[in-house]
Amino acid sequence: MPRIISIGAQRYEYLRTNGYFYIDKTGFIREWWQGGDVVTLICRPRRFGKTLNLDTVRCFLSHEFANRGEELFGGLDVWNHESMRRIQGTIPVISISFANIKQITFQAMMSRINDILLRVYNTHNYLLAWDGLLEGERKFWYQVTNDMPIQTASLCLNALSSMLERYHGVKPVILVDEYDTPMQEAWMGGFWDEAVTFMRDFMNSTFKTNTSLGRGLITGITRVSKESVFSDLNNIDIVSTLSQKYETSFGFTEEEVFNALDEYNLSDKKPLVKEWYDGFTFGDVPDIYNPWSITKFLEYKRFDLYWSNTSSNGLVSSLFQQGDKYLKSDLKTLIEGKTISKVIDEQIIFSELRHKNSAVWPLLLAAGYLKTVDPIPEYYYEPRELAITNHEVALMFNTMITRWFDDSESSYSDFTKSLLAGDVKTASKYLNDVTRACISSFDSGKHPSEISQPERFYHGLVLGLLVELRGRYTIESNRESGYGRYDVALIPLNNTNPALIIEFKVFDPDDEKTLEDTLIKAHEQIAAQAYATNLTERGIPQENIREYGIVFQGKKALIG
Repeated sequence: MPRIISIGAQRYEYLRTNGYFYIDKTGFIREWWQGGDVVTLICRPRRFGKTLNLDTVRCFLSHEFANRGEELFGGLDVWNHESMRRIQGTIPVISISFANIKQITFQAMMSRINDILLRVYNTHNYLLAWDGLLEGERKFWYQVTNDMPIQTASLCLNALSSMLERYHGVKPVILVDEYDTPMQEAWMGGFWDEAVTFMRDFMNSTFKTNTSLGRGLITGITRVSKESVFSDLNNIDIVSTLSQKYETSFGFTEEEVFNALDEYNLSDKKPLVKEWYDGFTFGDVPDIYNPWSITKFLEYKRFDLYWSNTSSNGLVSSLFQQGDKYLKSDLKTLIEGKTISKVIDEQIIFSELRHKNSAVWPLLLAAGYLKTVDPIPEYYYEPRELAITNHEVALMFNTMITRWFDDSESSYSDFTKSLLAGDVKTASKYLNDVTRACISSFDSGKHPSEISQPERFYHGLVLGLLVELRGRYTIESNRESGYGRYDVALIPLNNTNPALIIEFKVFDPDDEKTLEDTLIKAHEQIAAQAYATNLTERGIPQENIREYGIVFQGKKALIG
C-alpha cells in the first residue's frame, strides 16, 4: 500500500509521526554537522526541500525533541551513526523563516520581520522565569515588539543566543530559511537600500559578532552579492548550485524518483516523468528532480506545470521583457532547445540586473530555470553551457511569452491556428496586432542597419508564438536542408497535418520598394535553396508542405 502524500507539508515531525510519504534526506544533518563549518549558506531553487530540511535539523538537534530520536529518526541515515545519536535533542535551536516576507514597502517588511522575531522570543519565554536572566536582558526582551526600531530588530538573535547559551550551557544553532525573499521583494518594490542596510546589520550581528553562536545554517535561492548582505561575514561557507557539497541533499535523485514511481504503480511513466521534471544539476550530480513536481505527480497522476506555477515568475518575465535585443536573442536560442555559453558569477548583484545581461544568467541558474550541461571547469571564469532545465520549464517560458502578448487585440493562439489553416491574411493581421502592442521602436529598428541582424529578433518573436505547438510539431530552427539553412520548419508528428517552412526577411529600402517585394525575395530563396528537401526526405508529401515568407518593416508584418 503506497504511503499517503501530504501535499505542502514542511514539518518533519508531522510527516514522520503520521507515516506520510518521505524520502530520507537526514544524511544531510550528519554531513553538515561533521563538516564543522560555523556558518553555511545553501542556495537552491524554490520548492527544493530547503524548509523541510531545516525543520529536520531543528527536530534532530533541539532540546524540544529530546528522547524522541528513535521515534522520529529510527531507520533513517542519521540514526545509523552512534556519534550523531549522542547529540540528538541536546542543543538549543533558534529557527526563523523569511519565506513569507513579500511586502511592498520597507515599513511593511520590517513590521513582518518584527512579528517573526517576536514569535521566536515567545517560543523561548521560559527564560523570563529564570533567575539567571540579567536585568539588561530582561529590559531588552520587553523592547522586542511589533513596532521595535530596526536597531533593536538587528540585535534580536544575538541577544537571545547569549541568554540561551547561559541557560542551557550550550551554544545555540541558528537556522534562517529563505533569507533572500525580502531582498528580491525590496529590489522589485524600490526599497533596496533600506532593506540591504537592515539585512547586513542583522546578518553581521547574528552570525559574525555573536560570541554565543554554535552553528549557523542559512538557506535561500540566490547568493546575493557579498558587498550587499554578507560584506562583514568572512566565516561563511557558501554552497551554490555549482558547489559539490550537499549535491543530493536537496531535491530527489533519479533513483529516488523511480523507486517512488514503482511504489505508486506508475513505473510506465518513468520516461515522461524524466522528460518533464528531470534536468536539475547540483555540483557534478545530474538528474536531480524537483520534489514539489514529483509529489504532486504522484498524488494527481497527471502531467502539469506544478513547480513553475508556484510563483508568478514576475522577476524573470520583467528581465526578459525589458531586456535588450541580445537578451531576447539568447532567449530565442534557449527556446529552440539549444545552449548558450556564459561566464557565471554566482554573486547576484541586483542593481545590475536591468542593464547588464551577464547579471541575469546566474540568477536564472540559481532559480532553476536554466541548467549547466557541461562538467565543472577548472577555473571559475570559464564559460558554462546553459540550457532550459526541462519540459516543464520550457512550457513555463511559453506561458510567460504568451502573457507578454495579452495586451494585443487578437488572441495569441489565433496566429498559429490561422497559419496552420493557410489563412495568411488573418495570420498577418494577428501578427501585426502583436508587433504593434509589444515591439518598441528600439527593438524593431527602422532600417536593417540600425540593429545587428534584425531578422534574429523577429525570428525569436515568431518562435515564441509557435512554442505552443510543441506536442503536435517538432519545431526546428536554422537546420541544413537542400543548399542552405531554413529559418524555421514545423514538422508534424502526424503526417496528416501540414508541414511548414518559414523564411524571415526585413524590408530593405535600398533593394525593395514594398513589403511585397521583400516577400517575393523570401519565396525565391526558399525555392533556390531547396529548403523542402529535408522534409520530403522524411516522407512528407510535397503537397503537404506549406512555404511561408514572413517579412517585417519596423512594426509592420506581412505573411505570404
